[in-house]
Amino acid sequence: MVSFLNGLRVVEGASFIAGPSCGLHLAQMGAEVIRFDQIGGGPDFHRWPRAQNGASFYWEGLNKGKKSVAIDLSRPEGRELAVAIATAPGENAGLFITNFPVKGFLAYDHLAAIRKDIICLRVMGWADGTQAVDYTINCAVGLPMMTGHPDDPRPVNHVLPAWDLLAGAHGAFALLAAERERRTSGIGRELQLSLSDLAAATLANMGQVAEVTAQGADRPRSGNDLFGAFGRDFVTQDGVCFMIVAITARQWQGLIEACGLVDAIATLERELGITFAKDEGLRFIHRARLIPLFEAAIAVRDAAELEKAFEARGVCWSRYRTLSEAIASEPRLFAQNPIFSSVSHPSGASYLTPGAAVRLPGEPRSPGATAPRLGQHTDEVLASVLNLSSAEIGRLHDQSLIAGITP
Repeated sequence: MVSFLNGLRVVEGASFIAGPSCGLHLAQMGAEVIRFDQIGGGPDFHRWPRAQNGASFYWEGLNKGKKSVAIDLSRPEGRELAVAIATAPGENAGLFITNFPVKGFLAYDHLAAIRKDIICLRVMGWADGTQAVDYTINCAVGLPMMTGHPDDPRPVNHVLPAWDLLAGAHGAFALLAAERERRTSGIGRELQLSLSDLAAATLANMGQVAEVTAQGADRPRSGNDLFGAFGRDFVTQDGVCFMIVAITARQWQGLIEACGLVDAIATLERELGITFAKDEGLRFIHRARLIPLFEAAIAVRDAAELEKAFEARGVCWSRYRTLSEAIASEPRLFAQNPIFSSVSHPSGASYLTPGAAVRLPGEPRSPGATAPRLGQHTDEVLASVLNLSSAEIGRLHDQSLIAGITP
């Protein structure tokens, strides 16, 4: 936990990845993040991966360090409670994250009528309100058609929900930027962040929209080859698969030295009348000539020998691993990584749990936060945020409008 946002209250009414990851980033920076859910759990409460008892590791992971309130959102009185929490007064409050529709009980106009300076981050699929998820946006912008080997026309979906994750991070940034403006202007606003806009803008920012526009054609598939430079997968004599990348001149020189290819590369350069060290793009253009040289050199060396040579010469590389292999064999990622600590969660499982990914050199770290039990903080939040008495809270329980910890 980092204390930069101590005292800031954020309310979250969101499911799946983008909105909850936004709240997670803020909680890990010290904000008080209050999440409300339907009694019994929302649509992401049981999502895979799950523990043997059915508890969702997914939900636990995205909601660490938050406070959980369980409300019957199917009833008008329950929706009113959710709105009251989101719009509760306080100089450091009035920040709301949601992926609920633009229209409805969490519409910005409705929220702003109660608290005029509220800042609402609304995560959306398409910017026009059409439903979408990461996978469908990826299809829409063409990425699955860029991924895969040239001899296989089938689209290849990416397993990492990139637009959801970027939306969470960009949303946290945008929310804090709007809060900074509000401190001087007193103005609240709605921030609409769609996966479609984020994907389109990202591809444009990386030059890919300009590339297709200028060339009048899509980029061809290149399999595991790194586009625009030298990089791909290679297999050692003992069957270990490496990803090797050479973008800078230093990385390139170290790689050809480690593989014993200095003379062979010099011969090829003389034949082609070029210098690979000066332009990484030339390594991509002529990869059909380069790759067989590296394949042959790597195929007669053991992994341990290559790793030693790579480390000595500053080569950029890594072994291909499964996640279980990475957890067991790469201590820099997990076992000896100070952002992680072993934490027991409501699922009954104890596992390595991260705090904020950012490091503060020289400062001690707090252990990673546990996820809440669903409804764990219902009474606390209603008392502290809405100033309800114990009798009033009791009546809400009697009416089944709210719930405490779900068994």
